[in-house]
Amino acid sequence: MMESRKGKCIVLTAPSGAGKTTIKRHLLEKYTEYLAFSVSATTRNKRPGEKEGVDYYFLTVEEFNEKIKREELLEYEEVYTNQFYGTLKSEVERIWTAGKDVIFDIDVKGATTIKKEYGDRCLAIFIDPPSLHTLIERLKERKTESPENLQKRIDRVKEELVYKNTFDKVIVNDILDATLKEAELMVEEYLGVE
Repeated sequence: MMESRKGKCIVLTAPSGAGKTTIKRHLLEKYTEYLAFSVSATTRNKRPGEKEGVDYYFLTVEEFNEKIKREELLEYEEVYTNQFYGTLKSEVERIWTAGKDVIFDIDVKGATTIKKEYGDRCLAIFIDPPSLHTLIERLKERKTESPENLQKRIDRVKEELVYKNTFDKVIVNDILDATLKEAELMVEEYLGVE
């Protein structure tokens, strides 16, 4: 019997609005034969245009708590009251079974947990905004949050920026083209692709 392939994973983490989702989309498009996205589970409401199983697995708080009890999550966090995000173990296994490496787009605490779990099988990249002011402006421009939720996100950003030097690599997302090229080089080196 053939030994199953030991998959790798790449974690993109950053405060909200720093650009990790844009970078993730670019890497998935460029390295489609190597990478697959780990779709997270969440209890937050679906935003316009989001699709079940593509952007997130949307669960009720009860369903999420049941998955916690059954230890079906690799990591999870209650980001705000009754607003959970997490990574399903089954999602990682599904991607590795398909012969691809996993790319994550998750919060700082989740990224820390995944890095601890997988060690050298995981490349953790922190996407750093050029400045706190720039990041706050990006969040405001999104117009996806109520003023109260926007303030919660801004407060959280300040906490998350403290973690940046605990990851394998840091990319400052100032000029997008340069940021994307830097991310490509890191992925190619880590996965051994050209």
